[in-house]
Amino acid sequence: MEMSDVIRRRRADLGMSQSDLARAAGVDARQIRRYEAGEQQPLLSVAIAIADALGVSISELAGRAPSRVTITGDWWASWQTWRDGEQKVATQPVHMRQEGDLVHIAATQRGLSAEQGGYLWTGELRFWDNQVLTGWYAANEGSVRSKGTMYLYMKHAHGLAMVGRWVGLGYDDEIMSGWATMGKTREDSEQAMDELIREREAAAR
Repeated sequence: MEMSDVIRRRRADLGMSQSDLARAAGVDARQIRRYEAGEQQPLLSVAIAIADALGVSISELAGRAPSRVTITGDWWASWQTWRDGEQKVATQPVHMRQEGDLVHIAATQRGLSAEQGGYLWTGELRFWDNQVLTGWYAANEGSVRSKGTMYLYMKHAHGLAMVGRWVGLGYDDEIMSGWATMGKTREDSEQAMDELIREREAAAR
């Protein structure tokens, strides 16, 4: 892939305009237009600034990157949790934005009502070897103090589902843990969660 294509596609994946990228890289927007049209190649110092702004390496910017699973987009996440000793599975839509190996994640709706302990949150994940994600999450509602960690891995090579665990502070100030799954559809996420719970229940018998 040519550098012009990499810049244009990566910028679009991140939802950035040419002006946004120009500001982030400290260059004129007309230069970004020239780079994306293939009319001109950036100097090394400018290429580094553009790569940083796009969250890619210089090698990737030059079109020489190894294949990478792209997980930017809308997903569904399911979480196994407990309240007053009763197991609950909360499923909610989340949005992920990938910048190189860094993934920003944010819940866009509650999985449970506020009365049931549901809340909105954001977090960051590191994507390792196109397979494993590790990171943190934190509630972004002032009245909720929940924070914790996440570990997920790709269940399928095509990246349609992830499974793992979360560990964090519960509503009653106790450290809690449970299964976590993600899928491109609600059904994918909930099915992966059902399979995890059934498998572990069978193993415990």
